[in-house]
Amino acid sequence: MTDIVPPRRALISVSDKTGLVPFAQALAEAGVELLSTGGSAAALREAGIAVTDVSEHTGFPEILDGRVKTLVPQIHGGILGRRDLPAHQAQMEAHGIAPIDIVVVNLYPFEEAVARSAPDDVCIETIDIGGPALIRAAAKNHAHVAILTDPAQYDTVAAELRQHGGTTLASRRRFANAAFARTAAYDAAIASWFARRDETDFPERLTVSGRLRQTLRYGENPHQRAAFYVTEARPGVASARQMQGKELSYNNLNDTDAAFECVAEFAEPAVVIVKHANPCGVATAASLAEAWDMALRCDPVSAFGGIVALNRPLDAAAAERIAAIFTEVIVAPDADDASRAILARKKNLRLLLTGGVPDPAAPGLTLRSVAGGLLAQGRDTGRITSETLRVVTQRVPTEAERADLLFAFRVCKHVKSNAIVYARGGATVGIGAGQMSRVDSARIAAWKGAEAAKAADSAETLTRGSVAASDAFFPFADGLQAVIAAGATAVIQPGGSVRDAEVIAAADAAGVAMVFTDMRHFRH
Repeated sequence: MTDIVPPRRALISVSDKTGLVPFAQALAEAGVELLSTGGSAAALREAGIAVTDVSEHTGFPEILDGRVKTLVPQIHGGILGRRDLPAHQAQMEAHGIAPIDIVVVNLYPFEEAVARSAPDDVCIETIDIGGPALIRAAAKNHAHVAILTDPAQYDTVAAELRQHGGTTLASRRRFANAAFARTAAYDAAIASWFARRDETDFPERLTVSGRLRQTLRYGENPHQRAAFYVTEARPGVASARQMQGKELSYNNLNDTDAAFECVAEFAEPAVVIVKHANPCGVATAASLAEAWDMALRCDPVSAFGGIVALNRPLDAAAAERIAAIFTEVIVAPDADDASRAILARKKNLRLLLTGGVPDPAAPGLTLRSVAGGLLAQGRDTGRITSETLRVVTQRVPTEAERADLLFAFRVCKHVKSNAIVYARGGATVGIGAGQMSRVDSARIAAWKGAEAAKAADSAETLTRGSVAASDAFFPFADGLQAVIAAGATAVIQPGGSVRDAEVIAAADAAGVAMVFTDMRHFRH
């Protein structure tokens, strides 16, 4: 096979020493001379593997506290020299440069230092310089050099050495691809850190990187290809362990994320049921089982085949209730053994455990692709409190109404606009989502409440005596009048319409309390 490169010499310089010793032993058994630096060399010697220090190989000591150790011609010339060009070979021989055929490098853990909020000087010293230079040099010359940046690649090379006596071009090309992606991601992390230090929300160049978590069966539709990438350390679908069930789809992941971000808004035990990225039932209660019952009552039809999110570890009582209907995914911070045993009877139900709940106030960017570019904005971390509400009507909401108003507005933040949410007693009783007209959203939410009442054999629609939340202002009084007709006694909305006075007058005429938030929550 003409694309095989039998390695004579390998350079090893790694921070993550996972799998290093057995791989180095495989190289040594294949007759490969090992060059190494610092801790890597010490780990190999401790394992009884012969290794030559880079400083001994180059005749140049490590200097500047180790900042300069591989940035020398004897190393980079050995990596970059083309074996198929006689001129390169002649120059390497003239300068005493020995070829290096395998480069094993993973980088200083800069991302980990930032994640643990290390001091600035520690982060700066964790920026790797020699490592990226070695990686890029070896990746550029992949026709002759294998670059390994991940311990997961070691077994492939060890197997090729046993089978072919060298590395294959196909593997070297694949490793080079991974190498350039790794240095790009590393530089992106550094650039993002500098931007945060300089309090730059939107730098001149936006650098985004993600690590492939899994290739998905398909995207929103079967004819679309899709994959899932992890971009940040945030509890949720990216951190979750799947405990059971079949493979998650693109739509499953999207809906699960929507559900878990919504349930994270609440301090009390809460349950959110999502269908097609919109909540169809949300409730808080003293227990998860009670919250589930209240959330399900809002729209039991839509809940069938939905996604369920909880902000507490799943317990047996809640698991029994949720498992009673067809559910696609349950996501929670954790689950006890009894609940896992209950759900194990539902082989296709996916159980995801995230290890925590995301902080709804944590800053960050959300991105959306458009033709030829990206739209970037800060995550919607806005939150209204009882103290920030402005009562604009003659009637002041009661304490119970005020609590439900805050609850409903918090749910409204996670409903596609135009959004209207009716709530009562810490639970949604009607949700209208994604309509072009706010009046239509109000009417649909009321109709949903009426249908849910029928399902519960109640003589009166669930929205009677509720409060209502609107994600944006009412441009005309007709939207408010639709809410009043549904039976709402109090309303929360951002305000800011040129017809606010008209809307307030309509509320006063009906004896309805209304508060302004001065903050809207569009969700497109």
